Amino acid sequence: MRTLLLTSMAALALAACGDTKTDTTKEQAAIAKVAAPAGKSWSQTVVKTPDGGVLMGNPDAPIKLVEYGSLTCSHCADFSNESHEELSRDFVDTGRVSFEMRNYVRDGIDATAAAVIHCAPIERYFPLMENTFAAQAEIFANAQANPQGFEAAMQLPPNQRFPALAKATKLDQFFQARGMTADQISTCLGNIANIEALEKGVNAANEQYNIPGTPAFLINGQLAEGIGTWPVLRDRLKTLGAR
Repeated sequence: MRTLLLTSMAALALAACGDTKTDTTKEQAAIAKVAAPAGKSWSQTVVKTPDGGVLMGNPDAPIKLVEYGSLTCSHCADFSNESHEELSRDFVDTGRVSFEMRNYVRDGIDATAAAVIHCAPIERYFPLMENTFAAQAEIFANAQANPQGFEAAMQLPPNQRFPALAKATKLDQFFQARGMTADQISTCLGNIANIEALEKGVNAANEQYNIPGTPAFLINGQLAEGIGTWPVLRDRLKTLGAR
């Protein structure tokens, strides 16, 4: 294991929290809407992917959007807060765009929260991600209020470290208030395989795409340069035909 299970998780922060330089692309023809399955919207169609992510929408959408995002990245929080309603309503629900989130964990708080979210029922994944991004300032404040508890947790063996981090930062209370039980959280975080899976995803992303910063986006399998905010991404999706 190369990063997450070390005492210090600083090695994980290979990507900065920020943007990359802008590029351009030619406008393409508008794509027709694709009807969702009967009785369901595309944004309610959620599945896990082989790459460790969670995909919302039409799995055969002509525009496949992937985000590598960190729960402790302020730019990622801004993107989530600004985009989630419009992205779901105007792009995913049309069947033109699928949206896959892949957690790019960078530190102990990030890994702890992401692991719990992945342990929740699949239909709760995106709501819990959005809730966590929206409460980022509160989560940071809780962690900063208990530095001794955080540091003590980081010294524990891996199977004890992440449950202790959840308690030290009050993430256990945060997720209990959103439907997870104390036993579910403790069991999830005590299973190191859940942390290993997140670590594997980060290492694979770095090896395949050399992620330059978070949030980072793939569009149809290609790393998209110059996209770090929702207005820029929204315009790019429209240019690609999602209009």
